[in-house]
Amino acid sequence: MIQREKLFCGFSAFDTDEAYFFYKNVLGLEIEKDDMSVLTITINAGMKIIIYPKQNHVPATYTILNIPVTDIDDAVEELAKKGVSFLKYDMGYIKTDPKGIARNANGPTLAWFTDPSGNILALIQE
Repeated sequence: MIQREKLFCGFSAFDTDEAYFFYKNVLGLEIEKDDMSVLTITINAGMKIIIYPKQNHVPATYTILNIPVTDIDDAVEELAKKGVSFLKYDMGYIKTDPKGIARNANGPTLAWFTDPSGNILALIQE
């Protein structure tokens, strides 16, 4: 039967060495790499996310990982200093400011960016 307490998700990256550096050193996440170049990020009380290598990787066109922050302005500034570029949107329902932050009165405050493989991530302040 399904072991709900052991659920995990995963996504691909073109270069897991590059992904390892980014997730560990830029984002500061707890991450390990195994003999097959599969990365494991540990989150929320031991839950896992895996990143697996894929030669014909195509970046996700949607947000694959939301990262909660207490102060989005500080988090954007800190990551920008580490070379992260934030995505800019102007789609009517989503409009970002010059920093790349979407400040929505009816929802969370978000800032999107990509990992080295082009997957979309978001900082989120509720």
